[in-house]
Amino acid sequence: MNTKPWRQRVHEEDELLEQLRAQTSAAAERRATAFAEGVAELGSVYKVAKALDKPWTTVDQAIKKHGLAKPRPDTTP
Repeated sequence: MNTKPWRQRVHEEDELLEQLRAQTSAAAERRATAFAEGVAELGSVYKVAKALDKPWTTVDQAIKKHGLAKPRPDTTP
């Protein structure tokens, strides 16, 4: 049987959830960086997505969310 008081267990689980959120955020940023490197290598978001068998929107949104998207030449002032 669990001998820890419920308040302590809740506090410990909250700490664990915060650690997991931090790890998830860091992993998402590393993944977006890898996607951006793939775009630089292959030339397009579509080609990266196709190579990984993922929707192109997944790759595009990850890159944009983490500020790694390069401005398109036709949209720069």
